Amino acid sequence: MRALLSVSFAFSLAAATAANGADLLEIYRLAQSSDAQYAAARAAWSAGQEKLPQGLAGLLPQASVSASTQYNDRETRSRDPAVAAVAGRFNSNSASLSVTQPLYRPQNFAAYDQAKTQVAQADSVFAQAAQDLILRVAQAYFEVLLAQDTVEFAQAQLTAIGRQLEQARRNFEVGTATITDTHEAQSRYDITVSTEIAARNDLEIRKRQLEQFIGRPAPGLSPLGKRFSLRSPEPAQMDRWVAEAAEGNLQVRVSRASLEFASQEIERNRAGHRPTLDAFATYSESGSGPSSPAGVGADATSKVVGVQLAVPIYQGGLVSSRVREAVANEDKARQDLENARRSAELAARQTFLGVTSGIAQVKALEAALVSSQSSLDSTRLGQEVGVRTQIDVLNAQQQLSQTRRDLAQAKYNYILALLRLKSAAGQLTEQDLALVNAWLDK
Repeated sequence: MRALLSVSFAFSLAAATAANGADLLEIYRLAQSSDAQYAAARAAWSAGQEKLPQGLAGLLPQASVSASTQYNDRETRSRDPAVAAVAGRFNSNSASLSVTQPLYRPQNFAAYDQAKTQVAQADSVFAQAAQDLILRVAQAYFEVLLAQDTVEFAQAQLTAIGRQLEQARRNFEVGTATITDTHEAQSRYDITVSTEIAARNDLEIRKRQLEQFIGRPAPGLSPLGKRFSLRSPEPAQMDRWVAEAAEGNLQVRVSRASLEFASQEIERNRAGHRPTLDAFATYSESGSGPSSPAGVGADATSKVVGVQLAVPIYQGGLVSSRVREAVANEDKARQDLENARRSAELAARQTFLGVTSGIAQVKALEAALVSSQSSLDSTRLGQEVGVRTQIDVLNAQQQLSQTRRDLAQAKYNYILALLRLKSAAGQLTEQDLALVNAWLDK
């Protein structure tokens, strides 16, 4: 009964996957709209785009309007006792419009250049987040497939061992086998049950991890199909991939922008020693009521246009200190860039070798699968003629199941290595995901 339930579960799992399978691109699109990490990166990118108008604001005119009104209660007393005190109660009002246009502000021009660099850096950071989403989704997708394969292989192995257990019991009952064969088959059966339970638990965990990206219950997934084919990296030379990574890797681009920003920060702080020149214009109107009973009040209009020069002389050493700080930060950014470049080159080498070794591993395991199946068939035949034992058959079955799982894992690892290689070079796009998606049974 246990074996029948296991077979039923395996068939229902495969049927659900084939009938309701969402492919890799569908899962990726769900993650694009639901993944919190990617949404945070998109918000950070939107915030980064605002650096440009903020930097430009320092070069554009600044205008302000001010107005005031006040009530005055004034009393004037003469020191001459013969002169009576004069009291006045009146309102006074004023309004002014001021416009200032920077003509020469080196710090503002440097800040505008820095804003352009920050926008470019935000673009690179967001592109890196997009690549990271592709890798995370692909890894989660194939981890679920591997977990499903592991469950199916455990189920198949459980069914095969169950048959061997029943056969051992029958042989023992008729006296053609010892109790040792029965105990060995029972032991293998119990171990496989434990393996199946662990595989089911792992499958549930992998599904929950996928749900974290898509924000909803994990659907059935399309499995890897017969269209899957091994392909070597293009170009096939490792040095070319390393060179591409040294220049095009997105983390390298981010670090390069940080270095450029740090260099611009030096110039911005050095500009603190330089004079500034602004043009300004002010228009104001004011009026007040009579300040004495005999007065009639007055109105005034003022129009002012001019330029203002400011020359910094000494600020307590603040500017010099900021320049030294910026120079040190530039050196740090330069070292960070070098570290990012070396890391990108190492990642390119590792992933290139992962792809090439993955091709060899898949081919070797495909050959091993054929050999394992032949070995199992031969061992079963040998058991029938009495030259092989029950234990030999169980070992051959276990080897076949393990080889199938290893082959499935090798295929998934090869696909992920392909994507990681493109990411190391800064070239991973949705098109690469579509190429992998074409290998699935949809």
